[in-house]
Amino acid sequence: MTILLVLLSIAILVLLIVWAKLNPFLAFIIASIAAGLLLGLPANEIAGSVQKGMGNLLGDLVIVIVMGAMLGKLVAESGAAQRIAGFLMAIFGEKNITWAMSITGLVVGIPLFYNVGFVLLVPLAFTVAYQYKISAVYVGIPLLASLSVTHGFLPPHPSPAALVAQFGANMGLTLFYGFIVAIPTIIVAGPIFAKTLKNVKASPLKTFQAETRPESELPGAFNSFFTALLPVFLLVGMTALNLNISPDSGVAPFIEFVANPGIVMLISVLVATYTLGLRRKYKMTQLMDIYTIATKDIAMILLIVAGAGALKQIFTDTGVSQVIADGLSTWNIQPLILAWIITAIIRVCVGSATVAGLTTAGIIAPLVTTMNVDPNLLVLSIGAGSLMFSHFNDAGFWMYKEFFNVSIKDTIKTWSLMETLVAVIGLIGVLILNLFV
Repeated sequence: MTILLVLLSIAILVLLIVWAKLNPFLAFIIASIAAGLLLGLPANEIAGSVQKGMGNLLGDLVIVIVMGAMLGKLVAESGAAQRIAGFLMAIFGEKNITWAMSITGLVVGIPLFYNVGFVLLVPLAFTVAYQYKISAVYVGIPLLASLSVTHGFLPPHPSPAALVAQFGANMGLTLFYGFIVAIPTIIVAGPIFAKTLKNVKASPLKTFQAETRPESELPGAFNSFFTALLPVFLLVGMTALNLNISPDSGVAPFIEFVANPGIVMLISVLVATYTLGLRRKYKMTQLMDIYTIATKDIAMILLIVAGAGALKQIFTDTGVSQVIADGLSTWNIQPLILAWIITAIIRVCVGSATVAGLTTAGIIAPLVTTMNVDPNLLVLSIGAGSLMFSHFNDAGFWMYKEFFNVSIKDTIKTWSLMETLVAVIGLIGVLILNLFV
């Protein structure tokens, strides 16, 4: 019954957006209230739950998304993105650009949270698409496939790292197995799947595009790459320092402070303001105008992401995740497949990959010692299931749709199908690996 009510709530959301043509933010608020009433949440608690969900999600993302938009806009306007795109194309060629995007997403996605990587790297895909007149979806999907895989499969990302701890798995071994499963998954869901998307029409946000400039007006390759990827360097560097410094050290709190994604983005924007702006004779007023335009362009994205957070919180507060997991935990199925199914169903119903993974862990963890299953592979199985079929209740769905500016139909045909491929191919990889370990 609970699953039916969840599906009804999601159906209300879909109808409001697709049939009634309601703004997605308004649709999320209405659907969240309806879900709360249907699932038995006391009426006087619904508004608080909605506000809590919006605040929690935006609290994590607003600095990253806004600063990322500012950095992306400046990278585009200064010509740095054009320089980076030309450099990549010179190395890989237009025929192999999807492979270049996949490699970039894999390398950068390991240290970065998914949302940070999305905001940082999507402008690069847009620039390549704009420069060489090819579909932004064709270029972007391989990049996003890599980011999704690293987010779901590989420590130190939150969900897999927490699962390693809960199951008593080995972090290094999980990471090793994760790479073995990740590479073929990325290849199938990235470059191979992208071949079917060459004709998908997309009109990416103008904030991340700039007119082609003469070669003489472009910043240098080192300056362009360094500034655009500075957040990656900072996060990797801070992580390495954190691993080699005692928690009791006097500099440990400072390192933890600088390693925060929001602080990393702030430092990166300030550095870019100098390296791509003031140093290249931009006036401060010009730079602030660029940043203002960037924030205006992503205002609706922030609201839609907040709406998705509200619906997720309603599902959390009503215990939907736990009810679904409890109902499925008695199924007599191979443990790795069972864990994947439970996670996938929670993911589809709730929308959050992290919530789906951690909820499943709470059910499966007590059974690990009796199931005769490798805990490292269990982490990967749950990670794959947590990425299953992203749709209307997932903030990532709306970030993709709004950034790439594609229709809901094409979002499902591209983004949702890519995420499903990642989930299914990931499970197949785990099951094959299970035969040899």
